[in-house]
Amino acid sequence: MAAVTAAQPRSSKTESYVDNKRKEDIRQANIKAARAVADAVRTSLGPKGMDKMISTANGEVIITNDGATILNKMEVLQPAAKMLVDLSKSQDSAAGDGTTTVVVIAGALLKQCLLLLTNGIHPTVISDSLHKASTKAVDVLTAMAVPLEISDRESLIKSASTSLNSKVVSQYSTLLAPLAVDSVLSVVDPAKPDMVDLRDIKIVKKLGGTVDDTELVKGLVFDKKASHAAGGPTRMENAKIAVIQFQISPPKTDIEQSIVVSDYTQMDRILKEERNYILGMIKKIKATGCNVLLIQKSILRDAVTDLSLHYLAKAKIMVIKDVEREDIEFITKTLNCLPIANIEHFRAEKLGHADLVEEVSLGDGKIVKVTGIKDMGRTTTVLIRGSNQLVIDEAERSLHDALCVVRCLVSKRFLIAGGGAPEIELSRQLGAWSKVLHGMEGYCVRSFAEALEVIPYTLAENAGLNRIAIVTELRNRHAQGEINAGINVRKGQITNILEENVVQPLLVSTSAITLATECVRMILKIDDIVNVRDSTMVSTAKYLLSSRILYGGFFLNFLLCLFVFFSKLCFLVNNETIHMQHAHLAIQALL
Repeated sequence: MAAVTAAQPRSSKTESYVDNKRKEDIRQANIKAARAVADAVRTSLGPKGMDKMISTANGEVIITNDGATILNKMEVLQPAAKMLVDLSKSQDSAAGDGTTTVVVIAGALLKQCLLLLTNGIHPTVISDSLHKASTKAVDVLTAMAVPLEISDRESLIKSASTSLNSKVVSQYSTLLAPLAVDSVLSVVDPAKPDMVDLRDIKIVKKLGGTVDDTELVKGLVFDKKASHAAGGPTRMENAKIAVIQFQISPPKTDIEQSIVVSDYTQMDRILKEERNYILGMIKKIKATGCNVLLIQKSILRDAVTDLSLHYLAKAKIMVIKDVEREDIEFITKTLNCLPIANIEHFRAEKLGHADLVEEVSLGDGKIVKVTGIKDMGRTTTVLIRGSNQLVIDEAERSLHDALCVVRCLVSKRFLIAGGGAPEIELSRQLGAWSKVLHGMEGYCVRSFAEALEVIPYTLAENAGLNRIAIVTELRNRHAQGEINAGINVRKGQITNILEENVVQPLLVSTSAITLATECVRMILKIDDIVNVRDSTMVSTAKYLLSSRILYGGFFLNFLLCLFVFFSKLCFLVNNETIHMQHAHLAIQALL
């Protein structure tokens, strides 16, 4: 009798994974699409990175090397590629900086995952290993970090300068970095020292001058001139400021209608009533001592008329109109006042107080400055100047990144070196850790470690250096224990990057590693793409059935003809029978 031998089951962690052709094609298509997005922004990484010129459909031109801006303007259609765009937005929300880094790391991880899949490793095993590797990487980065005191202004400026050095306006980093630090420190609430709301820092852009003319204003700046069409004042000392949300103009009817007046006496009476109405409002405003009015833009009717401006000028009240609705909260918080929604609620205690409100000429335009505010809220305003709109917009984006970097340091007070030092140290330590692990996990972690080397490789490549020689020397220096050795792209050699003041917040690096790993794991888990069609035919059939009840005759026949025509058109375009089936069912039901 022949002996029957049972096959020994192999471990699920070590057996090779053979995918079917469709799932393999879907994964490869997703990975290639995502890598294409990463490659598009890779050349923008680092201080020597290239800039991108973005031309929008409406003719707008943007010059930037900010990863979040580039990806946000790109028209990405592939679903997996869109995930990298969302990844950049997530990094921008979490840390504000490192938006290019996170996408480049994700692209390198996807490249390594494609090799692992080709070698027959199951996607779930790769995903779990990446999660373990990212957790270990965060621990290694935290161990490398240097504690920071929020009172150490110089260290904060160094970190903000590092963020600005990779921007188009890097030559102005000595001005913008201290400005960003002072802005954030001025809005930090002692009751919540770890929280910074960047909405308390208002950025106002004004064309003219250069970026060197950018300034920090302790008060308010309005990018509009005071209303002096009727000869009203443009400068007011010891100002009592009211923020109003009602209109100083004749009332209108609730519904749109015309009133025909045929008698001149009635016309004179209407004009007299309008004058008395407006004059009564201005007398109530003047009685409170108010001498500066900030009027919210109205969509119902004119916020002010020529007649009301005339009476306000007579009353020596300075008027700034067309204040945007979204700015009201910032203005009232800064002035420590309350918005007034009705003339009956106009009280002296709802006013804000300032030493000076004046109209200032800047270039070809004018602005209004409010300074010396009494009991000012924890807000500040930055006035950005520039020779053209492209420079101003890029300066605003760069300043936003610098503000986010300082915010990161306020919330998580640790610094680490830049210049590719943390990534190469992570690669070295994770490579050593992978040798301790068993089975497929060791291979996956080693691939994770190799993927992180893309950052120093890219920094060297974008700086025009020999990337092989530079990264090899960088590995050697880290193997000798110099954990802060990094690529100095200006000198073109390896130096102690901390001594060169190239530092960045710990939160930027840990967030980039964590978010990139999560995105790659999600892409790995996708094995199919299901397209869901909109059931417009069924909806149209239901509508026609209801039309049969409500209408008849010509209208019904006209709808039927249209429905059959579009049904056949869908059939010809999509070559799918389901549309025609819906059409036939609808016609049978109607007949």
